[in-house]
Amino acid sequence: MTITLNEEYYQLLHELQAVDFVLVELNLYLDTHPADVNAIQQYNQYARLRQQIAHRYESNYGPLKNFGQSLSGTPWSWKEAPWPWQV
Repeated sequence: MTITLNEEYYQLLHELQAVDFVLVELNLYLDTHPADVNAIQQYNQYARLRQQIAHRYESNYGPLKNFGQSLSGTPWSWKEAPWPWQV
């Protein structure tokens, strides 16, 4: 199976990178401000958004993570390139 990489493919990867950046920053902030309810709510909001984007990506283009963290289609999806980290 050959996957055609269109504009949506790159857009979803870009969105994942942006959301991941926000999550890392909020995680670091919460390490030093663990009682900040607003930051926790924002973290959870972005975590849910990341799940939605990742689900959309994986539904259209294959798994993002290996070792049981992402489901694989049939046939085994990991044999198809490019992988997200190669783009």
